[in-house]
Amino acid sequence: MTLRHQIIALAIVPLVISILAITTFITWQSANLAKNSIDTFEQNMLKTKEAEILNLTNLALSAIQTIYDKAGPEDEAAKQQVSEILTSLDYGKDGYFFVYDYDGNNIVHPRQSFRHGHNWLDLTDPDGDKVIAELIATAKAGGGLHQYKWQKPSTGQIADKLSFVVSLDKWHWVVGTGVYLDDVFAQSAAANAVMRANIRRTFIIVALIAVPSVLVVFTTCMLLTFHERRMADGRLKALTQRVIDTQEEERARLARELHDGISQNLVGVRYAMDLAGRKVRTNVDDAAFTIERGIEALNGAIKEIRRLSHDLRPRVLDDLGLTAALEALCHHFAERTGIETKIDASGFTDTLKAEANTALYRVAQEAFNNVERHSGASRLAVKLWSDGGRARMTISDNGSGFDESKDGTSGRSGLGLRNMQERMAHFRGLLLINSSEAGTTLTAMMPKSVNLPAGKQAEAA
Repeated sequence: MTLRHQIIALAIVPLVISILAITTFITWQSANLAKNSIDTFEQNMLKTKEAEILNLTNLALSAIQTIYDKAGPEDEAAKQQVSEILTSLDYGKDGYFFVYDYDGNNIVHPRQSFRHGHNWLDLTDPDGDKVIAELIATAKAGGGLHQYKWQKPSTGQIADKLSFVVSLDKWHWVVGTGVYLDDVFAQSAAANAVMRANIRRTFIIVALIAVPSVLVVFTTCMLLTFHERRMADGRLKALTQRVIDTQEEERARLARELHDGISQNLVGVRYAMDLAGRKVRTNVDDAAFTIERGIEALNGAIKEIRRLSHDLRPRVLDDLGLTAALEALCHHFAERTGIETKIDASGFTDTLKAEANTALYRVAQEAFNNVERHSGASRLAVKLWSDGGRARMTISDNGSGFDESKDGTSGRSGLGLRNMQERMAHFRGLLLINSSEAGTTLTAMMPKSVNLPAGKQAEAA
């Protein structure tokens, strides 16, 4: 091999290898990040569906509660009246309520009238699940969710269905409703298809950039200079940044879709309005109460959309720093929950890197969520200070506390605690939790290594 060929080989082979390695790594990383985002989106959609059918079941029970409470165990007239009400309560082509007795006999099924009056205790779905028997057992055990396969009325096809059932013990009835999950799985499949298309498009872009680069290196050969190598490096960096930008766009799109899922909650509001309308037409006295419940649910959905949008990335954290962001978080939390919230940041010197600021802010967010959902506290205090150049933050409440041996390993609050611990561990920091019946205190401690270099600290000041 001549010197010229050696130079060409030394110029081209590393370039080709590096491009292939970077492309492979970025493609793999993009696929993993997108898959994780899609999985999270699917889980949140399923939780939304669960909340939806729970709300619908509660509304249906409120519609029949008066009749049921006044009726005796053998009051056939009351049973017939309740059956008619539940038959009329539908919401869309695939939304209906069903009733079975404890022996498996169907009493109400608006979409499949052939089931009425027959026993379906031994009915099994394509997966071998004894659907009616499992629904009855779930209702007898206190009510709950059960997933199975059932014919979808609008299409006639077998689809996954998630139902929530409760029992009317006095009549030995099982009342329930459900939602079909094929739309959730379809959205996940569509998101996967978009992910694969984006990865293919990224790979093509890489090829379109890499191939001309190799040809240029090959044709210019001996004219290759250090300047041209720096330009090639710049192109690779630009390519990496472009892939990262694509990932961020994908995350933003998934976030918008997640927000769209809030609309499922509004089905409950519509149902409440329909119920109120029927009560007005029939001169039922508690129609105003039903309307108020619908308005409360609608306001809750609006606030949730605003909260989710703010939680994705508060601009005040980037523009004004950690102290201002935490003060805003405390203000919004107190305004939303009515919990007395105070913050003391007088001893804090903001010299942290942007990533560390974000981590402390996210820890505070998760802690506030746990206080709101689980503690029952009436006061919350946040203290932010610097100790020997190390950032410290404590969050204390006067709530009921929790058992760390249980909450730390299961449930939503346990997942939140693990997330906070992992955020701190990423920076080699510590998260200490002290919980008792008098309240809970969370302490986050950052090491000096997360501080900005001295020169940048001066610029920031």
